[in-house]
Formats: sequence, structure tokens, C-alpha cells
Amino acid sequence: MSEATSAASADRARTTEAGPVAGFLKATELDTRMLGMIGALVLIWVGFHFLSGGLFLTPRNLWNLSVQSSSIAVMATGMVLVIVTRNIDLSVGSILGFVGMVMGVVQAELLPQSLDFGNPWIWVIALAVGIGVGALIGGLQGFVIAYLGVPAFIVTLGGLLVWRGAAWWVTSGRTVAPMDATFRLMGGGPAGSIGATWSWIIGLAGCVALMLVLVNGRIQRKRFAFPLRPVWAEIFLGAVGAALILGAVWVVNSYPWPIGIVRRHFEGQGLPVPEDVFIAHGIAIPVLIALGAGVVMTFVATRTRFGRYVFAIGGNPEAAELAGINTRWVVMKIFMLMGALAAIGSAISTARLNAATNAQGTLDELLVIAAAVIGGTSLAGGAGTVAGAMLGAVLMQSLQSGMVLLGVDTPLQNIVVGLVLVVAVWLDTLYRRRVQ
Repeated sequence: MSEATSAASADRARTTEAGPVAGFLKATELDTRMLGMIGALVLIWVGFHFLSGGLFLTPRNLWNLSVQSSSIAVMATGMVLVIVTRNIDLSVGSILGFVGMVMGVVQAELLPQSLDFGNPWIWVIALAVGIGVGALIGGLQGFVIAYLGVPAFIVTLGGLLVWRGAAWWVTSGRTVAPMDATFRLMGGGPAGSIGATWSWIIGLAGCVALMLVLVNGRIQRKRFAFPLRPVWAEIFLGAVGAALILGAVWVVNSYPWPIGIVRRHFEGQGLPVPEDVFIAHGIAIPVLIALGAGVVMTFVATRTRFGRYVFAIGGNPEAAELAGINTRWVVMKIFMLMGALAAIGSAISTARLNAATNAQGTLDELLVIAAAVIGGTSLAGGAGTVAGAMLGAVLMQSLQSGMVLLGVDTPLQNIVVGLVLVVAVWLDTLYRRRVQ
């Protein structure tokens, strides 16, 4: 006990000597790369807000931004594990398009032949088929990579072409629409949001969960005699986290339903339309799906044996194999998981469009890889966080959304996204050189 106390005193002494900024970062244990990315995101938001004449930082645009980021964020959580193991998946956009076409055909053409259109099981079966197909495709690619020894770059580059062509082949190029009414809720919109009350409930629940995580972390540190953060640092992290959560809820609750939808809502119930009525969107369902995927994947990456194996393989594949880890099976499971997450992203995208199209998911692989790399996932393997990748997805979508508001042509948008990806990899290289 005395040794732990003396170690803590030494840590405090070193923190004081390091200067106020370094001491603050050491006490709070904040990731400097994450702080840099948040700073870049803030600069992008403020810059686009001024350039767009005050249109970017509005509840409407931020709500739409959250929905547009959801599909990429879901897939980015899986891409972290892929890149951590020194692999790559260039096929996620094509898988998204192919699975979306499969789900569209299942719910719009096949199931209505045996079930009544609007049957509550249609969307469940279509989603299950989509996730199954996505996992099967990922497993097939993972098998070729892990057991046949073909490089992931080649396999998934081939997959990019194969599954894009297969999406066209399913319907000979036709667009499939409309989707099941319940399935469409996964795409957002006024009906695909949970409203103000439930948004506040979920926001408060998120604050409570954050406090419990901090308290449990402190208890576990005491249990294993690890260094403790100062109490003020714990309070600071909890307060800032809770403020961000409640602030996000306030923003989404500030975006009202359009007046036309409000009018149809009341007229459909045979009620008069009140004057100056305000019905908040609240948190969109696709955003909840993305947050759920982030929580689950963070748990998988940091609290399971599978997650430890993933990072061990990324750190040193030969040592991991010598330690008894079945590296081939782990890699195959990673690609199966990536395929399933691409299917979930496809469900969000298809539901939002209310149609399955051949162009769906085009260049999404670029956005997903960029989100993971910008979020701190090292292409050299062994390092990466799910939260960083999700924040990277928001940053990439912010760039696209801002350029759309400014009327930038699509080719120039692609040029900017490509340059951002190159710069992100360059900065990652510089960072790794500095810490080595």
C-alpha cells in the first residue's frame, strides 16, 4: 500500500513538473490524436458555417449530418479490426450495394408472393437475409485471404468488381422500390426518429452509463493497484461527457417536423392542425443503430478474447501464431463481421433511399477506410479505436455535406476526400515515427 502511495505521489510530482497542459493531459489521460481530430472537426464545422452563410451549424443540417454518417460509421467500426490486423477491405461499398439489392428484392418482390404486403415479418426476414448474405460474402473473402494466402488487397479489389456486377445481375439493372414501411424506419426521417421525450430519456441514460463506466474503471484500478486519475479529472471527464450528450440531444430536439408532414399527421388522425405546433424529430433510428454498433464493437475490441487476439495479430502476427492463436480463423471471423456490418450499413442506406439502386454504396469503401485511418487506426497494424473511427466518419461526412452546401461539383468533392485520406496516412506515419 505504501508503494502504491509513493508511486502516486511520484506521478503527481512528474505531472507538476511537466507543465500545465502536459499535466492536464496526463491527469485526464486524453488521447492527443483524438483531441487533434476533434479540433479539426470543429474547424471544419466553423469554416463551413461561415462559408455557407450560417447554414451548416443549424439543427436541421446537423441532424441530417448524423443520419448521413450512420451507414459509414457502422462499417468503419468493422474496418478498424480489418486494418488493425494489417489487412484492407476494398469491397465494402460493393457489398453494401449487392446486399441492398438482395434485401430490396426479398421484401418488395419475393416475400409479398407468400405474405401480405405490410406483414410485420417481411422487414425482419429481409434484414436477416441481408445480414446472412453479408456475413457469407465476408466469410468467403476471409477464407481466401486467411487459408489460401491471397493478399487482402487483391481479394477485396476483386470483390469490389464482383459484387458491384452481381448487384446489377440480381435485377438486370432495375431499381427496386418501395421498401417495407417498417424497414424504412431504419433510414430516419420524421417517422424514423424517436421524438423529444425518448431522446431525453436516452440522453440521461447515456449520462448515467458514462458515470458508471468512470466509477467502475476507478474501482478496477484500485483492485489491481493501477495508478488512479485525480478525482478532479474524473469529475471533469464526466461533466464534459454528460454536457456533450445532453447538448447533442438538445440539437436534435431543436429540429422540428416540416409543416407539410405535421399537417398530414393531424389530418390523418382526423384532428385540426394546431397553430404554431412544434414536433421535434429527436434522435434518428439510424443514429441509434450506429451508436449501438459502436458500443458493441468497442466491447468486442477491448473486453473479449477475440479482440485481444485481433490486436495481438496486428502487433506481431508471427508471435501471435507461436503463442497458440489460430490466426487464420480469427482473420476469417473479422471479414465475416465486416460483411455483416456492411449489411447493416446497407439496410440503413436502402431504407433511407426507400429503394435499392445499382449505384448504391459507390466509393463508400473510400469513406470507410478514410474514417478508420483518420480516427487513428494505423495501416501498420496493431493500433486503432472504434470511437476514433466513428468520429472519423462524422468528419468525412462533414466534408461532403459542407461541400454540397457550397455547391462544389462531385468530381472536386472526390478530389478533396482523396487528398484528406493521403494527408491522414502521412500524419499517421509521422506520429508513429515520433512515438518510436
